[in-house]
Amino acid sequence: MRQQYRAEGLAESDLAATPVEQFARWFKQAATEAHLFEPNAMVVSTADAEGRPSARTVLLKQFDEEGFVFYTNYGSRKGRDLARNPYVSLLFPWHPMARQVIVSGRARRTGRDETAAYFRTRPHGSQLGAWASAQSSVIESREQVDAAYAELAARYPEGEQVPVPPHWGGFRVVPERVEFWQGRENRLHDRLRYTAEPDGSWRVERLSP
Repeated sequence: MRQQYRAEGLAESDLAATPVEQFARWFKQAATEAHLFEPNAMVVSTADAEGRPSARTVLLKQFDEEGFVFYTNYGSRKGRDLARNPYVSLLFPWHPMARQVIVSGRARRTGRDETAAYFRTRPHGSQLGAWASAQSSVIESREQVDAAYAELAARYPEGEQVPVPPHWGGFRVVPERVEFWQGRENRLHDRLRYTAEPDGSWRVERLSP
């Protein structure tokens, strides 16, 4: 299963001034040049108050200099973890390009106006699903979820506005460190990491592979 990675690498001179600019470059290449399936899919890793970790795949919905945004049920395991321990890691595993990006930082909830604006862009079925599922909770059967969804679909038919669930919303991950990993031959990969400085600038360091 071992494969040789590409020869071209990543040099300090290749990097943009900020990690978000660099992420935007790689994200565009992943989406429009490599045509990866769901390049915005990321592994979100959290830890609870006792330090016990958990990870799951979530879709990135927005990114800018303010941070990386995803949405979830606040009562889910990741929502409960982040309420007690806001430190989080985001991993973008772009395997076909022999690349990955790791974002480490603190998560904070998005405002309700921002959450509502995004919620309105979701498909009608996804809006109903946000109400139907008590994410991460133990349920008796699949039928329980299907019945809840059917009841909501009857209450809010297609074309009727679905209210934003109070238990559902966004998290914005404000990056403190962002590592860009480029696979190289002989497992001598390139790893360049941005670290936020107190004055708002970014320090770039090369890590040993």
